[in-house]
Amino acid sequence: MAATAFDNATNLSRRQTPGRSTAASARRCERSGNMPTDEPATVTAPFQPLDLDIVSAAIPAFFIGRNKDGFWVARDAKGKAGGLFLLESSALSFARRNSRPMGCATIYPSEQFELDLKNKGNPLVAHLGPLKRLAMRARERIAALIGR
Repeated sequence: MAATAFDNATNLSRRQTPGRSTAASARRCERSGNMPTDEPATVTAPFQPLDLDIVSAAIPAFFIGRNKDGFWVARDAKGKAGGLFLLESSALSFARRNSRPMGCATIYPSEQFELDLKNKGNPLVAHLGPLKRLAMRARERIAALIGR
């Protein structure tokens, strides 16, 4: 039943928010690299409630994706739990752990999104974002100096 809930949740995501793709094969290509840091974090339709005709209210659903710094975000569709992670596998483990014993549907929005809840994931990741942006700016400055 969890596989059906996953399939239904991904189809629902596409219907509710045009432009989003949750196809696993397309996401694998995007997961391999970091998201650019200069793109703004956007969500076309933030965390739409799931249609109860497709996914039972008893089945938790988690959005899994990347934020503007390229870190992984896991967020419960109902806004009860969320966290920041270095690895996708850690975000998925968080979703499974917070939906025990039943399991959950996972939704991979194609857009970046930010965690809008208290970070219950890796506490160090929140501090790494500003450091990563600082390092990227320094790298760009060095590249500009070398290129002259």
